[in-house]
Amino acid sequence: MNEQLPSHFQAGLPDAAGNGLMDRRVLLKRGLVFGATAWLPVASAATSVDNIRNPDLARPQWMREPGREFSTYGAPARFEKDVARFTAPNRVMRNSGTSWTPLHLLEGTITPSGLHFERHHNGVPDIDPGAHSLLIHGRVDRALTFNVQDLLRYPQRSTTCFIECGGNSNAGWNKIPSQSQAGYFHGLVSNSEWTGIPLGVLFQEAGVKRGAKWVIAEGADAFAMHVSIPLEKILDDGMLALYQNGERLRPENGYPLRLVLPGWEGVVNVKWLRRLELSDQPVMARNETARYTDLLGDGTARMFSFVMEAKSLITSPSSGMVLKGGPGLYQITGLAWSGRGRVKKVEVSADAGKSWAEAELQEPILPRAFTRFRIPWRWSGAPALLKSRAIDETGYVQPERQALIDQRGRHGFYHYNGIVNWSVDEQGNLGHVYDELAAQQSGTPDIDADWD
Repeated sequence: MNEQLPSHFQAGLPDAAGNGLMDRRVLLKRGLVFGATAWLPVASAATSVDNIRNPDLARPQWMREPGREFSTYGAPARFEKDVARFTAPNRVMRNSGTSWTPLHLLEGTITPSGLHFERHHNGVPDIDPGAHSLLIHGRVDRALTFNVQDLLRYPQRSTTCFIECGGNSNAGWNKIPSQSQAGYFHGLVSNSEWTGIPLGVLFQEAGVKRGAKWVIAEGADAFAMHVSIPLEKILDDGMLALYQNGERLRPENGYPLRLVLPGWEGVVNVKWLRRLELSDQPVMARNETARYTDLLGDGTARMFSFVMEAKSLITSPSSGMVLKGGPGLYQITGLAWSGRGRVKKVEVSADAGKSWAEAELQEPILPRAFTRFRIPWRWSGAPALLKSRAIDETGYVQPERQALIDQRGRHGFYHYNGIVNWSVDEQGNLGHVYDELAAQQSGTPDIDADWD
């Protein structure tokens, strides 16, 4: 993933920031595109001549025999078996736990449905859609029940947005930096196109009574996950999702229907949705009191922290990777997102934050969705420290880790969005560090991430 451009393309390219970071537009201006033929190894002259004289010599085995037959549902190539979720079941209750999206092995912005992160509290229910229904009740003019076939007949719309677990990246609170690969540390976030029914349409049919301020959503899993959501958010952009990335929801992603609340923490995007109760107050369930709250340094609890703040992550090169080409020109790429709206800018530093250069943002830049960023970097072969920071359209700037700790204290577990640092040593090996003075830090998390 970290190929190097030949030396004759590297001369005279100007820097936009310290330690070799270049202007995001410089390669396009010079007609150089990462992944173009300049990256390919040059064949020997003898081999090239032989191939011209006898093209059959260049034909590999798969060109000499018929391919496999049709299949009813496609699957990844067998050579991509390492592009997989990393699972972490609870040691006591193994059908509870998480699996991480391998962000460091993916490109673009859409997460394949089969790689969307998972967070289950009591396993994935095997729900018969013919026997499932959704109840809307409480402070409404009339309680309504919908079966799945009823819902599939409604006009639908699509929205592309990320869903991020409130516990994503929580190892960042640890005193010793985790050395997990980027996706297996920060991969409790995924980005999909969701298609379904605006919930405001169904609530209009039910009739919202005066005084209703909250919606209590409950899932049909064995845990009966239930949480409180402000009615205002439901009416603004809440969706009853039936499809993900063009196909019906998968069981681990909420089949046959789920709640999608763009930009808000994953726990309120209730899967396997069975009930929506309108109320004048929150239910104060376990997962909005004892869990998914932030214990601050002064002993108070930060509750109902719904919005996931702006965040960015360099996915390549990142922890566990090696710059195999030696000193030269590389592409730095990663993802940025914000629950407040669009990502306005991503800045990248190769000198531990002493200087910053603006990265190129891949279109389209959608609100509350992944934005892919890229920037060229000329590595000199000396130790370096790479980092990125996102700025969203509200002006919010992703904070340094220490600034986040100063604000929240040392008792945090959820809602971590601090800047991530990747160190590069003289051999091109990348690791995770907290600052430029800690380049030799390594170790395992000191937080017990059993996920209750």
